[in-house]
Amino acid sequence: MYPFTYHRPRSLPDALALLAADPEAKLLAGGMTLIPSMKHRLAAPSQLIDIARLPELHGIARSGESLVIGAASRYAEIARHPVVAESLPALAQVADSIGDPQVRSRGTIGGSIANNDPAADFPAAVLALAAVIRTDRREIAADDYFQGMFTTALAADELICEFRFAIARRAAYAKFHHPASGYAMTGVFVADFGETVRVGVTGAAPVVFRWHEAEAALVRRFAPEAVSGLTLSPDGLNADLHAPAAYRAQLAAVMLRKAVAQIQHEGSRTQA
Repeated sequence: MYPFTYHRPRSLPDALALLAADPEAKLLAGGMTLIPSMKHRLAAPSQLIDIARLPELHGIARSGESLVIGAASRYAEIARHPVVAESLPALAQVADSIGDPQVRSRGTIGGSIANNDPAADFPAAVLALAAVIRTDRREIAADDYFQGMFTTALAADELICEFRFAIARRAAYAKFHHPASGYAMTGVFVADFGETVRVGVTGAAPVVFRWHEAEAALVRRFAPEAVSGLTLSPDGLNADLHAPAAYRAQLAAVMLRKAVAQIQHEGSRTQA
């Protein structure tokens, strides 16, 4: 690890001033990606600006037809928060599926989305739930936010403050996780809004994406059988020592049916 200066600002304006003053500075929230990168000397920020405790970045609440979550909210907090459980239980499911207890107690949703790892879980939920990402200067729709592997619409000195998730009528997340890291080799989040359905796929490609063919099929008929013959082209999908592209394409189809079946099962249990 290379030398650096550590700052713990007391307010959001103080943090933004530090960030704007030094292009080599990095924001520190949970540090689940940044700290290991620094330990392996893959990253060498001149300063770390710790924003994990800033009150402006915390809070979870229902606001009309939206669920508002502060960017510094930790995975474990989202997984167990009663407002999340009542408004969007599938989002709590995502948070609870990430890594291990140590990771969930430190990692933050804002850090995950800012980093935009292609195998991260939260990007699928952010995209499928038509979230709006509010930064220190603007609002960005999820459809416009994710641009490529580890690449987003954020400017270098821009900071995520909160997320506003649209409340789906029903939703679920299914993933095939890497047995060691817990990352999604492929994960599919399905959100049913009634007249529309959104499907976010993570882990399969260099960046999270919507599966529009699956969305159209589920609008016509929301059932696993409606997508039983649906296949995802392996062209452009990730291929590594863990799984070739064709395998990830097959995983996406399986996880899609699993998520839809889970939604149906939960609906049947509620009606019973």
